[in-house]
Amino acid sequence: MACASARSWASTLLADDRAQRQTWRKLSPHGQALLVLAHLRNGDTYERLAEGFGVSVGTVYNYVREAVDLLATRGRSRLAAVWTFAWTQSNFLILDGTVVRTNRVRAHNKLYYSGKHKYHGINLQGLTDPYGRMIWISEGLPGSVHDLTAARMHDILHVIDRSELHLFADKGYVGGEGDHLLVPYKKPPGGDLSDQLKEINRAHAATRARGERGFAILKNWHIFDRFRGCPRRVGKFALAAFILTEEEI
Repeated sequence: MACASARSWASTLLADDRAQRQTWRKLSPHGQALLVLAHLRNGDTYERLAEGFGVSVGTVYNYVREAVDLLATRGRSRLAAVWTFAWTQSNFLILDGTVVRTNRVRAHNKLYYSGKHKYHGINLQGLTDPYGRMIWISEGLPGSVHDLTAARMHDILHVIDRSELHLFADKGYVGGEGDHLLVPYKKPPGGDLSDQLKEINRAHAATRARGERGFAILKNWHIFDRFRGCPRRVGKFALAAFILTEEEI
């Protein structure tokens, strides 16, 4: 039923866009929505979709690109998402990052290689509420970009600081600026943390763990098992899947 809800909503969105631009497609808006959801949710290849829907591979590519770009326009900006939450919800958010695995890009081999994950990919940053519901997802950056660097490039820490929300994050963000960034305590060189600091870290980890649910739900869209398209498109695909996930909830 949830998937049907997303399909119906996407179909209406595509139909409205066609009417506005006065364009025609071989597949109906419902058919195009079904094709796109099969690609995103199941990871079906263009070749398999072309055979199943009776269209060419090039047409499948165009249908997917058109729908993903349209869905991506429905996303809120980082600033809008944070300030809407700050006015209406709890007093903290959770920041998490992930690297979506991609095929190797020969021309930019080192740029997309994540030393942490040991594969090529795209770095995505996400903000979730205290219940693990994602409220914002970033554009993609090359996999070699560190999480803290990515957060700075997306201006996340500055926006959170201005909103006066607290931000829970893992050790990948240690050293970040701002009075509202909460990260675990690190062991001192050659020593150990006190029992009190260990307890604080355990409580911090329990809170932060809820934020991992956001990316876990996103990765139910099997297109992200291993993204085989252009790495620079990962961010838009992630945003499209995020928008569709919101419609399913």
